[in-house]
Amino acid sequence: MTSTPLADRTTAVAARATDLSKIYGQGETQVVALDGVSVDFQQAQFTAIMGPSGSGKSTLMHCVAGLDSFSSGSVRIGDVELGSLKDKQLTKLRRDKIGFIFQAFNLLPTLTALENITLPMDIAGRKPDKTWLDTVIEMLGLSGRLGHRPSQLSGGQQQRVAVARALASKPEIIFGDEPTGNLDSRSGAEVLGFLRNSVRELGQTVVMVTHDPVAAAYADRVIFLADGRIVDEVYEPSADAVLDRMKRFDAKGRTS
Repeated sequence: MTSTPLADRTTAVAARATDLSKIYGQGETQVVALDGVSVDFQQAQFTAIMGPSGSGKSTLMHCVAGLDSFSSGSVRIGDVELGSLKDKQLTKLRRDKIGFIFQAFNLLPTLTALENITLPMDIAGRKPDKTWLDTVIEMLGLSGRLGHRPSQLSGGQQQRVAVARALASKPEIIFGDEPTGNLDSRSGAEVLGFLRNSVRELGQTVVMVTHDPVAAAYADRVIFLADGRIVDEVYEPSADAVLDRMKRFDAKGRTS
């Protein structure tokens, strides 16, 4: 286990947070969810975010992904500063440059798998790149399921459709919030393998929040949060190494 980036890692940055803070409430009810976090997410890298409950890991992802506002600091997706965008501009950026995968599959029951995959582009009035779409569908093993509706698919297949939907528009970065939380271990491993392959074979950038050391071990890098701050990071993690690191947090989320 090492905290030193490998020399051949890309230096291009897909997303960057600088001195990012998120504060809820005021006075005695004030909660500091993020406390001056600075972090880069490099292109073509799979990053997992971990930490105890209440550590700020989901808040960090939501702020960097443009799903939630932040109190101070800055967030950039590529060369675009999120804090300077109006609501319509932010919506367009999320649609054009960001892919999302959530614990809930969020598929429309009346649409086929293919229609669910292309739905965001259909809404935007854009046609998918057929070669890219075919590559994604083949990689995810969905070629024989494109005409099926969600009720005709297993949980793992539904989440693979959600992954394909996130990849289909060639986003600059994909964010996953516990993307395997509703799956059994086998289906979860399949989805995580596909995410890892999308990074290695397609050059995709993936940032995933997870509580599962086994899931985190699929990533190239794991960032650990406690009390709204980054307290450690590990490259080329193993499940045992991640679990050992998590055990060092006490009940309040502080390191021992």
